[in-house]
Amino acid sequence: MVNSLVSILIPFKDVEDYLEECLNSIQNQTYKNWEVIAVNDGSVDNSLAIATKFATLDKRFKVVSNDESGIITALRKAYKHCKGEYISRMDADDHMTPDRIQIMLHSLIDNGKGSLAVGKVKYFSKHGVNDGYDRYEKWLNKLTETGTNFQEIYKECVIPSPCWMVHKSDFDNCGAFTPDRYPEDYDLAFRFYEKELTCIPCTSTLHYWRDYDNRTSRTSEHYAQNYFLDIKLHYFLKLEYQSTNEIVVWGAGKKGKKIANTLVQKKIPFHWVCDNPKKIGKDIYGVQLKHFSILKDIKNSKTIISVANEEEQLSIHSFFTELNNTSAKDYFFFC
Repeated sequence: MVNSLVSILIPFKDVEDYLEECLNSIQNQTYKNWEVIAVNDGSVDNSLAIATKFATLDKRFKVVSNDESGIITALRKAYKHCKGEYISRMDADDHMTPDRIQIMLHSLIDNGKGSLAVGKVKYFSKHGVNDGYDRYEKWLNKLTETGTNFQEIYKECVIPSPCWMVHKSDFDNCGAFTPDRYPEDYDLAFRFYEKELTCIPCTSTLHYWRDYDNRTSRTSEHYAQNYFLDIKLHYFLKLEYQSTNEIVVWGAGKKGKKIANTLVQKKIPFHWVCDNPKKIGKDIYGVQLKHFSILKDIKNSKTIISVANEEEQLSIHSFFTELNNTSAKDYFFFC
């Protein structure tokens, strides 16, 4: 009989409207051997009282306070206090399905160390889910169903931040919550990828993700698009690029220019291409834009694609297929 302790880490701040529902969803889990480490990150509402009430009535809940400020230090605090063999995350404003911990734990035990349990997610909001979140949910769940999350890691965060579980030794090997890099969930996903953990396919919805106007991911500067682009380029240069490679940037829109400018600042040489006749031949940041057909003559290239239009992406896929190039090996979509 499986009886391993699972540690569920929950930072919280000013979520009195949602915290009780979140903690109830954990208390109602079909798997019973878990602990919650809930870290108060400076709440000024009734959140701490709610968490303390749960801890008083059920010793599996533990409440501690963050000595500093921010989600990364809160997560470090939670991790310092946990005792589980398996580690999981939860957001204080969401709720999980009753079988989530059981499904994830059994998946990890069946697949062994070096595996990462994930689950499908479902957004909900009293105002209705907007098109952007709806597209992200469908895209993420499609990857999760087949366990191919890391194949598209440079597009967007492929691991739902409050819906994963991993063996503690694997988590430590990935650096746990040590880095100070934001967005912290995307950084962790890249470190799972770097250490070559295998995502276990999952066809079940295990997490309900609440969207509302003052959700942290909407209001904090740490989750602005420039942070996402910075983290993508950081790990691209660390994990994909070698000095023998020829970097190519495809696209000269806002994101393409940001990538190009960063490479110029880092003094990393690159080719810059696009298909826009109005931009071809122009000199930007000291680099001349050329037609993408020059890729046929560039050997050992690694291409960063900043083109977001889906139809154009399909055309770009076809172009690289004709060159016998492989997605996520020779070319990488950054959006």
